[in-house]
Amino acid sequence: MPVLFIWLNSLRKTVILVGTVAALLFLIVVRLKNQVSFPLILNCFGQTSVKWMPFSYTQRRPLRTHYGYINVRTEEPLHLDCDICAIISNSGQMAAQKVGYEIDQSSCIWRMNNAPTKGYEEDVGKRTTVRVVSHTSVPLLLKNPEYFFRETNRTIYVIWGPFRNMRKDGNGIVYNMLKKTVDNYPGAKIYVTTEKRMSYCDEVFKKETGKDRVQSGSYLSTGWFTLILAMDACYRIHVYGMINDTYCKSEGFRKVPYHYYEPGRDECDEYFLHENAPYGGHRFITEKKVFAEWAKKHTIIFTHPNWTLS
Repeated sequence: MPVLFIWLNSLRKTVILVGTVAALLFLIVVRLKNQVSFPLILNCFGQTSVKWMPFSYTQRRPLRTHYGYINVRTEEPLHLDCDICAIISNSGQMAAQKVGYEIDQSSCIWRMNNAPTKGYEEDVGKRTTVRVVSHTSVPLLLKNPEYFFRETNRTIYVIWGPFRNMRKDGNGIVYNMLKKTVDNYPGAKIYVTTEKRMSYCDEVFKKETGKDRVQSGSYLSTGWFTLILAMDACYRIHVYGMINDTYCKSEGFRKVPYHYYEPGRDECDEYFLHENAPYGGHRFITEKKVFAEWAKKHTIIFTHPNWTLS
Protein backbone atom coordinates (compact mmCIF):
# COMPACT_ATOMS: atom_id res chain seq x y z
CA MET A 1 0.00 0.00 0.00
CA PRO A 2 2.77 2.52 0.84
CA VAL A 3 4.47 1.73 -2.49
CA LEU A 4 1.22 2.45 -4.34
CA PHE A 5 0.78 5.71 -2.43
CA ILE A 6 4.34 6.81 -3.25
CA TRP A 7 3.81 5.94 -6.91
CA LEU A 8 0.53 7.89 -7.12
CA ASN A 9 2.08 10.88 -5.36
CA SER A 10 5.01 10.84 -7.79
CA LEU A 11 2.61 10.59 -10.74
CA ARG A 12 0.61 13.57 -9.46
CA LYS A 13 3.76 15.70 -9.18
CA THR A 14 4.81 14.69 -12.69
CA VAL A 15 1.39 15.67 -14.11
CA ILE A 16 1.55 19.04 -12.32
CA LEU A 17 5.07 19.68 -13.61
CA VAL A 18 4.17 18.77 -17.20
CA GLY A 19 1.07 20.97 -17.04
CA THR A 20 3.05 23.92 -15.71
CA VAL A 21 5.69 23.60 -18.43
CA ALA A 22 3.00 23.34 -21.12
CA ALA A 23 1.27 26.46 -19.80
CA LEU A 24 4.54 28.41 -19.81
CA LEU A 25 5.32 27.31 -23.36
CA PHE A 26 1.85 28.39 -24.47
CA LEU A 27 2.32 31.86 -22.94
CA ILE A 28 5.72 32.21 -24.62
CA VAL A 29 4.25 31.29 -28.02
CA VAL A 30 1.40 33.79 -27.61
CA ARG A 31 3.84 36.53 -26.60
CA LEU A 32 6.10 35.81 -29.56
CA LYS A 33 3.17 35.88 -31.95
CA ASN A 34 2.12 39.31 -30.75
CA GLN A 35 5.56 40.88 -30.52
CA VAL A 36 7.86 39.26 -33.08
CA SER A 37 7.66 39.29 -36.84
CA PHE A 38 9.47 36.10 -37.81
CA PRO A 39 9.88 37.11 -41.48
CA LEU A 40 11.60 40.29 -40.31
CA ILE A 41 14.08 38.13 -38.39
CA LEU A 42 14.65 36.02 -41.51
CA ASN A 43 15.15 39.21 -43.48
CA CYS A 44 17.96 40.20 -41.14
CA PHE A 45 19.77 37.04 -42.24
CA GLY A 46 19.36 37.96 -45.90
CA GLN A 47 16.31 35.82 -46.71
CA THR A 48 14.46 38.63 -48.48
CA SER A 49 12.45 36.32 -50.72
CA VAL A 50 10.17 35.25 -47.89
CA LYS A 51 6.58 36.40 -48.19
CA TRP A 52 6.16 38.93 -45.40
CA MET A 53 2.78 38.71 -43.68
CA PRO A 54 2.46 41.02 -40.69
CA PHE A 55 0.72 40.08 -37.46
CA SER A 56 -1.99 42.39 -36.21
CA TYR A 57 -0.98 44.28 -33.08
CA THR A 58 -3.38 43.42 -30.28
CA GLN A 59 -1.90 44.98 -27.15
CA ARG A 60 -3.22 48.37 -26.07
CA ARG A 61 -0.83 51.21 -25.42
CA PRO A 62 -1.18 55.00 -25.32
CA LEU A 63 -1.02 56.92 -28.59
CA ARG A 64 2.14 58.86 -29.28
CA THR A 65 1.80 62.62 -29.61
CA HIS A 66 3.45 64.28 -32.62
CA TYR A 67 3.64 68.02 -31.99
CA GLY A 68 4.93 68.85 -35.46
CA TYR A 69 1.52 68.14 -37.00
CA ILE A 70 -1.52 70.25 -36.06
CA ASN A 71 -5.19 69.56 -36.72
CA VAL A 72 -6.64 72.29 -38.94
CA ARG A 73 -10.03 72.31 -37.17
CA THR A 74 -9.11 71.67 -33.51
CA GLU A 75 -5.48 72.90 -33.55
CA GLU A 76 -4.53 69.81 -31.51
CA PRO A 77 -1.36 67.79 -32.24
CA LEU A 78 -1.47 64.48 -34.05
CA HIS A 79 -1.91 61.36 -31.91
CA LEU A 80 -0.74 58.26 -33.77
CA ASP A 81 0.87 55.01 -32.70
CA CYS A 82 1.20 51.98 -34.97
CA ASP A 83 2.87 48.59 -34.77
CA ILE A 84 3.48 47.45 -38.34
CA CYS A 85 3.09 50.14 -41.00
CA ALA A 86 2.73 49.40 -44.68
CA ILE A 87 3.87 52.33 -46.82
CA ILE A 88 2.66 52.04 -50.40
CA SER A 89 4.68 53.72 -53.12
CA ASN A 90 2.86 55.40 -56.00
CA SER A 91 5.33 53.74 -58.37
CA GLY A 92 4.35 51.66 -61.37
CA GLN A 93 6.25 48.89 -59.58
CA MET A 94 2.99 48.20 -57.71
CA ALA A 95 1.15 47.18 -60.89
CA ALA A 96 0.34 43.45 -61.05
CA GLN A 97 1.96 42.72 -57.67
CA LYS A 98 -1.27 41.32 -56.14
CA VAL A 99 -0.24 42.14 -52.57
CA GLY A 100 -3.42 44.04 -51.69
CA TYR A 101 -4.64 41.46 -49.17
CA GLU A 102 -1.24 41.33 -47.50
CA ILE A 103 -1.10 45.11 -47.26
CA ASP A 104 -4.56 45.31 -45.69
CA GLN A 105 -3.45 43.08 -42.79
CA SER A 106 -1.03 45.75 -41.54
CA SER A 107 -1.78 47.83 -38.44
CA CYS A 108 -1.53 51.13 -40.30
CA ILE A 109 -1.49 51.68 -44.05
CA TRP A 110 0.17 54.78 -45.46
CA ARG A 111 -0.41 56.27 -48.90
CA MET A 112 0.90 59.38 -50.59
CA ASN A 113 -0.75 62.29 -52.38
CA ASN A 114 -3.81 61.30 -54.41
CA ALA A 115 -2.83 57.67 -55.15
CA PRO A 116 -6.14 55.79 -55.59
CA THR A 117 -7.20 52.42 -54.22
CA LYS A 118 -10.49 52.00 -56.12
CA GLY A 119 -9.87 49.72 -59.06
CA TYR A 120 -6.41 48.77 -57.76
CA GLU A 121 -7.35 46.90 -54.58
CA GLU A 122 -5.81 43.60 -55.71
CA ASP A 123 -2.40 45.22 -56.03
CA VAL A 124 -2.35 47.98 -53.40
CA GLY A 125 -5.12 47.11 -50.93
CA LYS A 126 -8.19 49.12 -50.02
CA ARG A 127 -7.54 50.43 -46.48
CA THR A 128 -5.87 53.76 -45.75
CA THR A 129 -4.88 54.91 -42.27
CA VAL A 130 -2.61 57.85 -43.10
CA ARG A 131 -2.30 59.79 -46.33
CA VAL A 132 0.68 62.15 -46.55
CA VAL A 133 0.04 64.88 -49.11
CA SER A 134 2.19 67.56 -50.73
CA HIS A 135 0.81 71.11 -50.76
CA THR A 136 0.88 70.87 -54.56
CA SER A 137 -1.38 67.80 -54.51
CA VAL A 138 -4.13 69.30 -52.34
CA PRO A 139 -6.05 70.57 -55.42
CA LEU A 140 -6.04 66.99 -56.74
CA LEU A 141 -7.80 65.81 -53.57
CA LEU A 142 -10.30 68.66 -53.84
CA LYS A 143 -11.33 67.42 -57.29
CA ASN A 144 -13.06 64.57 -55.45
CA PRO A 145 -13.74 65.85 -51.90
CA GLU A 146 -16.74 63.58 -51.34
CA TYR A 147 -14.50 60.55 -51.63
CA PHE A 148 -11.45 61.79 -49.76
CA PHE A 149 -13.14 63.70 -46.96
CA ARG A 150 -16.53 62.02 -46.53
CA GLU A 151 -16.40 58.46 -47.83
CA THR A 152 -12.94 57.82 -46.33
CA ASN A 153 -13.21 60.25 -43.41
CA ARG A 154 -11.44 57.83 -41.04
CA THR A 155 -8.21 58.49 -42.90
CA ILE A 156 -5.71 60.88 -41.32
CA TYR A 157 -4.45 63.46 -43.82
CA VAL A 158 -1.04 65.00 -43.18
CA ILE A 159 -0.35 67.95 -45.46
CA TRP A 160 3.18 69.31 -45.81
CA GLY A 161 4.23 72.53 -47.46
CA PRO A 162 6.29 75.72 -47.17
CA PHE A 163 5.26 78.52 -44.86
CA ARG A 164 4.17 80.80 -47.72
CA ASN A 165 1.41 78.34 -48.65
CA MET A 166 0.57 77.10 -45.16
CA ARG A 167 0.51 80.36 -43.18
CA LYS A 168 -2.63 80.91 -41.10
CA ASP A 169 -2.97 84.70 -41.42
CA GLY A 170 -5.28 84.49 -44.43
CA ASN A 171 -2.46 84.60 -46.97
CA GLY A 172 -1.67 80.88 -47.03
CA ILE A 173 -3.39 79.71 -50.19
CA VAL A 174 -3.20 75.97 -49.39
CA TYR A 175 -4.08 76.44 -45.71
CA ASN A 176 -7.14 78.43 -46.78
CA MET A 177 -8.22 75.51 -48.98
CA LEU A 178 -7.86 73.11 -46.06
CA LYS A 179 -9.72 75.40 -43.67
CA LYS A 180 -12.63 75.58 -46.09
CA THR A 181 -12.52 71.79 -46.48
CA VAL A 182 -12.88 71.11 -42.74
CA ASP A 183 -15.72 73.64 -42.63
CA ASN A 184 -17.51 71.63 -45.32
CA TYR A 185 -16.46 68.24 -43.90
CA PRO A 186 -16.23 68.55 -40.10
CA GLY A 187 -15.35 64.86 -39.74
CA ALA A 188 -12.23 65.15 -41.89
CA LYS A 189 -8.99 64.54 -39.98
CA ILE A 190 -6.64 67.01 -41.64
CA TYR A 191 -3.28 67.95 -40.13
CA VAL A 192 -0.61 70.35 -41.38
CA THR A 193 3.10 70.34 -40.65
CA THR A 194 4.34 73.18 -38.46
CA GLU A 195 7.01 75.58 -39.70
CA LYS A 196 9.35 74.11 -37.08
CA ARG A 197 8.75 70.59 -38.39
CA MET A 198 9.42 71.68 -41.96
CA SER A 199 12.74 73.17 -40.83
CA TYR A 200 13.55 69.94 -39.02
CA CYS A 201 13.01 67.91 -42.21
CA ASP A 202 15.39 70.27 -44.03
CA GLU A 203 17.95 69.82 -41.26
CA VAL A 204 17.71 66.04 -41.56
CA PHE A 205 18.37 66.31 -45.32
CA LYS A 206 21.47 68.43 -44.68
CA LYS A 207 22.72 66.13 -41.94
CA GLU A 208 22.25 62.99 -44.05
CA THR A 209 23.53 64.33 -47.40
CA GLY A 210 25.88 67.16 -46.45
CA LYS A 211 23.92 69.48 -48.76
CA ASP A 212 21.73 72.43 -47.86
CA ARG A 213 18.35 71.76 -49.44
CA VAL A 214 17.71 75.35 -50.54
CA GLN A 215 21.23 76.09 -51.75
CA SER A 216 21.32 72.84 -53.73
CA GLY A 217 18.02 73.67 -55.42
CA SER A 218 16.27 70.60 -54.04
CA TYR A 219 12.65 69.92 -53.11
CA LEU A 220 12.01 67.18 -50.59
CA SER A 221 9.62 64.47 -51.78
CA THR A 222 6.43 63.33 -50.11
CA GLY A 223 8.23 60.03 -49.50
CA TRP A 224 10.79 61.90 -47.37
CA PHE A 225 8.11 63.41 -45.13
CA THR A 226 6.30 60.07 -44.97
CA LEU A 227 9.35 58.11 -43.80
CA ILE A 228 10.26 60.71 -41.17
CA LEU A 229 6.80 60.65 -39.60
CA ALA A 230 6.50 56.86 -39.94
CA MET A 231 9.78 56.31 -38.07
CA ASP A 232 8.28 58.29 -35.18
CA ALA A 233 4.86 56.61 -35.30
CA CYS A 234 5.63 52.98 -36.27
CA TYR A 235 7.51 50.19 -34.55
CA ARG A 236 8.09 48.35 -37.83
CA ILE A 237 7.82 49.58 -41.41
CA HIS A 238 7.27 47.66 -44.64
CA VAL A 239 7.69 49.77 -47.78
CA TYR A 240 6.09 48.39 -50.95
CA GLY A 241 7.03 49.30 -54.51
CA MET A 242 9.93 51.69 -53.89
CA ILE A 243 13.11 51.22 -55.93
CA ASN A 244 16.57 51.73 -54.43
CA ASP A 245 19.22 54.19 -55.56
CA THR A 246 20.95 51.74 -57.94
CA TYR A 247 17.87 50.10 -59.48
CA CYS A 248 17.77 52.24 -62.63
CA LYS A 249 21.37 51.33 -63.44
CA SER A 250 20.97 47.63 -62.78
CA GLU A 251 20.88 45.07 -65.58
CA GLY A 252 17.43 44.10 -66.79
CA PHE A 253 15.51 46.44 -64.50
CA ARG A 254 11.74 46.57 -64.88
CA LYS A 255 10.60 49.60 -66.89
CA VAL A 256 7.36 50.96 -65.41
CA PRO A 257 5.45 54.26 -65.46
CA TYR A 258 6.16 56.78 -62.73
CA HIS A 259 2.70 56.12 -61.19
CA TYR A 260 0.82 52.81 -61.07
CA TYR A 261 -2.50 54.54 -61.71
CA GLU A 262 -1.71 56.55 -64.83
CA PRO A 263 0.40 56.36 -67.99
CA GLY A 264 3.30 58.74 -68.29
CA ARG A 265 7.04 59.15 -68.22
CA ASP A 266 9.12 56.08 -67.37
CA GLU A 267 9.96 55.97 -63.67
CA CYS A 268 13.74 55.86 -64.13
CA ASP A 269 13.63 58.69 -66.69
CA GLU A 270 11.71 60.76 -64.15
CA TYR A 271 14.22 59.97 -61.42
CA PHE A 272 17.22 60.94 -63.56
CA LEU A 273 15.47 64.13 -64.70
CA HIS A 274 14.85 65.25 -61.11
CA GLU A 275 18.21 64.14 -59.76
CA ASN A 276 20.10 66.16 -62.37
CA ALA A 277 17.85 69.24 -62.44
CA PRO A 278 19.86 72.34 -61.47
CA TYR A 279 16.94 73.72 -59.48
CA GLY A 280 13.51 72.60 -58.32
CA GLY A 281 14.02 68.84 -58.58
CA HIS A 282 13.26 66.08 -56.11
CA ARG A 283 16.48 64.23 -55.34
CA PHE A 284 14.80 60.83 -55.44
CA ILE A 285 18.01 58.84 -55.90
CA THR A 286 19.81 60.69 -53.13
CA GLU A 287 16.83 60.17 -50.82
CA LYS A 288 16.83 56.43 -51.52
CA LYS A 289 20.47 56.23 -50.38
CA VAL A 290 19.42 57.86 -47.12
CA PHE A 291 16.46 55.50 -46.72
CA ALA A 292 18.83 52.54 -47.03
CA GLU A 293 20.92 53.95 -44.17
CA TRP A 294 17.81 54.50 -42.05
CA ALA A 295 16.80 50.89 -42.61
CA LYS A 296 20.01 49.80 -40.85
CA LYS A 297 18.97 51.68 -37.71
CA HIS A 298 15.22 51.16 -37.75
CA THR A 299 13.10 48.10 -38.49
CA ILE A 300 12.38 48.88 -42.15
CA ILE A 301 12.15 46.44 -45.06
CA PHE A 302 11.62 47.21 -48.73
CA THR A 303 9.96 44.77 -51.12
CA HIS A 304 8.54 44.68 -54.66
CA PRO A 305 11.39 45.07 -55.50
CA ASN A 306 13.47 43.76 -52.59
CA TRP A 307 16.35 45.82 -51.32
CA THR A 308 19.66 44.29 -50.31
CA LEU A 309 21.15 46.37 -47.49
CA SER A 310 24.92 46.16 -47.19
